[in-house]
Amino acid sequence: MWVVKIGGSLSHDPALREWLTQLWEIGGGRVVIVPGGADFADAVRQYQLDWRVDDLVAHNMCLLAMAQYAILMQGILPELVLASSEERIRSALRDGHVAVWVPTGLMRITPDTTTNWDTTSDSLAAILSNSLNAERLMVVKSCPVDAGAPLETLAASGVVDARFVGHVKDANYVVEMFNKGDLAVMRDRLLNVPVV
Repeated sequence: MWVVKIGGSLSHDPALREWLTQLWEIGGGRVVIVPGGADFADAVRQYQLDWRVDDLVAHNMCLLAMAQYAILMQGILPELVLASSEERIRSALRDGHVAVWVPTGLMRITPDTTTNWDTTSDSLAAILSNSLNAERLMVVKSCPVDAGAPLETLAASGVVDARFVGHVKDANYVVEMFNKGDLAVMRDRLLNVPVV
């Protein structure tokens, strides 16, 4: 099973449809898509500034932002299956579908280590990958990405969030960073890995 995190920065980009279509065509039964927060999360940042709500409120709102992006993805490609739990994800994959994670189950009543701006959808994708015992985590960004750069460098430059490295440092899966233009590379990976 592969987790593919698609950055919110692609939410207005024609490349989004291409990524979703390719993942659906060749990733059925193997791929879980994690949506970023897109400009829905940018709105949360603004609301937090305007109303001075705490990070717990912002965290819960950002999970709903990710849910909105997930719903948008399914609106673009109705064959995608929305899944809000690990059980629903596994069921969708068993049925040969591509799942899109709706992370509302991570909403919190009290703060924890994830309820802050250092933990974004990047880290949540890593947490999900750990939970699902994924084989690979692919993170797709619209900004330029040096695929060979150490993850610490990418975190320091803001390509991934500050907590991401800690979540993947002991992972048993491959972590790869992609630019939105690397669709052919992703396709090659999916086509050349045997189905288990």
